[in-house]
Amino acid sequence: VQLQASGGGLVQYGGSLRLSCSASRATLELYSIGWFRQAPGKGRERVACMSESDGRTVYQDAVKGRFTISRDKVENMVHLQMNGLRLEDTAVYYCSLVHIQNMRCTPFGGWGQGTQVTVSS
Repeated sequence: VQLQASGGGLVQYGGSLRLSCSASRATLELYSIGWFRQAPGKGRERVACMSESDGRTVYQDAVKGRFTISRDKVENMVHLQMNGLRLEDTAVYYCSLVHIQNMRCTPFGGWGQGTQVTVSS
């Protein structure tokens, strides 16, 4: 299953963006999906994940209360609504299939194309 992230862009500090994750040959509601990001010079980190079974969500502490992961079953997408963006949110954002266990989500299946989010002061 190849996932593709979209919706990134340049936004001012405190602004909002909504990212979208899509798949060409899969029904996303059948999978647990996670959003990850990689800032320049840093490793990839988990941002938010959603379980396919009960809709349970897991967020990185730094984004709690600002970011929301959700599903759009009609459009077969998973979104990441990002509000109150900060300079440190600047990164390339990716979505991935994940396994969720004990509040931890582990990506699998490879990485598709990410989307750049740049927050300016």
